[in-house]
Amino acid sequence: MLLKLFLLKIVHIVEALAGGVHTYLHDLSHFFGQEQINKNIQTTIIYSSNREQVDTDRIKKEFSKNVLLIELNMQREIAPLQDLKAIFKLRQILLEIQPDVIHLHSSKAGILGRVANFLSFKKTKIFYSPHGYYFLRNDISKLKQQLFKAIEKKFQTIFGGTTIACGDTEYAIAKTLGKSALIRNGINVTQIATKQKTEKNNQLTIGIVGRATTQRNPIQFNKIAELFHNYTFIWIGGGELGLELTAPNIKITGWFLDRELALKAMANLDVYLQTSLWEGLPIAVLEAMALQKPVVATNIIGNKDVVIPGETGFLFDDISELKNYFEILEAEKTRHKIGENGLERCQDLFDSTKNFSQLLALYRK
Repeated sequence: MLLKLFLLKIVHIVEALAGGVHTYLHDLSHFFGQEQINKNIQTTIIYSSNREQVDTDRIKKEFSKNVLLIELNMQREIAPLQDLKAIFKLRQILLEIQPDVIHLHSSKAGILGRVANFLSFKKTKIFYSPHGYYFLRNDISKLKQQLFKAIEKKFQTIFGGTTIACGDTEYAIAKTLGKSALIRNGINVTQIATKQKTEKNNQLTIGIVGRATTQRNPIQFNKIAELFHNYTFIWIGGGELGLELTAPNIKITGWFLDRELALKAMANLDVYLQTSLWEGLPIAVLEAMALQKPVVATNIIGNKDVVIPGETGFLFDDISELKNYFEILEAEKTRHKIGENGLERCQDLFDSTKNFSQLLALYRK
């Protein structure tokens, strides 16, 4: 009876359970599923399996058994009828669980979850993690950017809650929209750092992990590979824009359902190349740094919150800058030193155990 009185009920709602968000919630489930935490905290994750890369069976197998998983149909794009159905189903689930804390992940869940909670007429702590604001995408028009920024600000004004930024630049933006806090994305640094390189590369091998989508910019990745034909390039993953990867020195692994296989492939790279057009705070870059890989990345929000130029890698605005960076990184000794710096930075700022502990303290505050 006393145990129930002190039980904190936390519900996470996510539509985009894929990519870095999948990794984040996977690790979160194991942190909050620990016996010493789980005895006082009940954690539920409500997610959608509509995306192609979401495998429900794998999620149930890999996520902590001490976390309740609930599947709910949510659409990525605006779909009024489906969105309305999702809101009322969410409301029903929330009324059944009676959570003390609701944590919403990414834009769509941020909207659906706040409306559902409002319709429940319950006083609940609300937290929202954008994982990269939608209005920062540069593949949409300026008008859409302004519209979605206005929606973000209006929803926080109306429904309240605290935005949890995953990186320093996102935090600076979040503070202009309303109440916010900074808890950086993190990874299980100790576990990932144990992965060892098993292959000796005959030439500098440069790669990326992720879906071949507009965000990851495979067109630019391909241009870089064509320009540096004396290096080997590897795209670890697959996706709808995989046909853009036509350079003869690019190898495409296809999508790994087993994350361990993707990490093993990443461990065999010499340099990690992040060509993304927009980011929140990229989990894959953190994983590369934990594997002691120098990171060369586009100079955008998210990437520049992780990579320190000259210390843990390099940032670039134009591919003409890459010749100098790649020549520097041809030296194994240099790569080793930069890789060590990256691992140290991950241990200091991006360790999931430390960062989830900060999140738990915020829930309890």
